[in-house]
Amino acid sequence: MYAIVEIAGQQFKVAKDQKVFVHRLAGEEGDSVSFDKVLLTGDGDNITLGAPAIEGALVDAKITRHLKGDKVIVFKKKRRKGYRVKNGHRQSLTEISIEGISVNGKKASSAKKEEPKSDKKEEASNNDLNNNTVVELREMAKEKGIEGYSSMKKAELIAALS
Repeated sequence: MYAIVEIAGQQFKVAKDQKVFVHRLAGEEGDSVSFDKVLLTGDGDNITLGAPAIEGALVDAKITRHLKGDKVIVFKKKRRKGYRVKNGHRQSLTEISIEGISVNGKKASSAKKEEPKSDKKEEASNNDLNNNTVVELREMAKEKGIEGYSSMKKAELIAALS
């Protein structure tokens, strides 16, 4: 089983007993941490996709150690100007080991609630009114005898007519 999880602003594909280097996390060595922003889980042919994250899914990990990454040299130069700048950087990292992936949440494609049919009929009539222009809606309001139709906006006209 694997999961794609967002840790400290980066996305990682993780599996159980895997070691991952991430940006420095708060916590001591040996502490347990859990990440709830699980974007995708896969178990063979079973794939669960979140929108954007899977509710109730957790990735449990343990902080193994804190360390610094390799030195990266940044060298800037402008030719014929005598400008040379050399700078170095070492990123602070945390090594974590994944202890487990649990998916207790619902799938993204859960059952939809059915709406009463009367609401659908009203929506259909509203959609018919939405297709009309403001001028046509004002003419309909004039025929029905609605007062103040000339200063109404389209949404107000549709509400008054339905």
